[in-house]
Amino acid sequence: MIHRFDALILGAGAAGLLCAIEAGKRGRRVGVLEHADRIGKKILISGGGRCNFTNLHCRPENFISENEHFAKSALSRYTPADFIALVEKHHIAYHEKTLGQLFCDRSAQLITDMLEAECRTAGVQIFLNCNVHEVQRTTEFIIRTEAAEFQAPAVVVATGGLSIPKMGATAFGYDLARQFGLNIVATKPGLVPFLLGGKDFKMYSDLAGVSAEVIASANQHAFREKMLITHRGLSGPAILQISSYWEKGQPIQIDLAPDREIAPAIRAAKVRNLIAARSAFLGILPKRFADRWLEANKPASWTNEALTEFEKRVHDWRLIPAGTEGYEKAEVTAGGVDTKELSSKSMESKKIRGLFFIGEVVDVTGHLGGFNFQWAWASGAAAGRAL
Repeated sequence: MIHRFDALILGAGAAGLLCAIEAGKRGRRVGVLEHADRIGKKILISGGGRCNFTNLHCRPENFISENEHFAKSALSRYTPADFIALVEKHHIAYHEKTLGQLFCDRSAQLITDMLEAECRTAGVQIFLNCNVHEVQRTTEFIIRTEAAEFQAPAVVVATGGLSIPKMGATAFGYDLARQFGLNIVATKPGLVPFLLGGKDFKMYSDLAGVSAEVIASANQHAFREKMLITHRGLSGPAILQISSYWEKGQPIQIDLAPDREIAPAIRAAKVRNLIAARSAFLGILPKRFADRWLEANKPASWTNEALTEFEKRVHDWRLIPAGTEGYEKAEVTAGGVDTKELSSKSMESKKIRGLFFIGEVVDVTGHLGGFNFQWAWASGAAAGRAL
């Protein structure tokens, strides 16, 4: 059986569905091919099931790419306000949690229901359980699946990255880009917890569940948010953020007492000792963590000079992670289809007319907090309007 469309979109995630809606609204006959048994599977698990669907403070600086300017065009033409208008049109209640992060009051299912309804209104056809075996290009694109053949002059690759393979993530989008001669920026897990090894693991892993506000830094980038100790290493927003900038083998720096000084309280104590040091950490670090950290980092003496060095260590605790928890626990995939290969206005390949790449498969990675969804909406809209 042969299905003919004006455009075929591979992947019914956030980027693919928004792209389909924008193209369908403009009168294009659009088919969406999804290998899973339902649309938007990653949308459904995002934000603890409430979907952190955008961020009010979205700026180009919130994105990582080899070309830091690439995302500006799409982001400026489809803003958080545009997606919020769509959410409000469907009467979906939402709230701001912290730092501009917007979440559904109820379930993320409301976002997928909204996108599905918009697809229906735009005349978009969605094919589920549709595994693509082959993509060819002659005068147009021919896509073969187990059950049918699809033909269209334009194909949009919205297949996502490698993160969370149990949700069906594959390398299909990258393989397709390579098939058509496009370069791939090396991929790695992004927004991912760190593993600790050796003495650091032995020292801290039994404190799983303990958290503290810190500043985590690596490669000239820093984030001030919560750090969480896990049974395998470190997580929490500050750690997830910095993980996208970290390279294997590098140290991370952690300021355990942002905007606070520890040494003056120790100097002021009647007796300078470990008890005074513990007291100085009160209200700054959880007691169990402070005790354990002091056990590993207490100064050799309590002289003024030693306390000055100790203060430095409090604000520049250095750890070398043994690695990360990998794509299984990564929220996103950093790297992807090289932005040099794509038009920043339309997301179309510069080499292959009619071939587009959007969303996570592209080398644009957002910070934690709704930015990756905003990139999905914005890049999807850019391609959908260009089809």
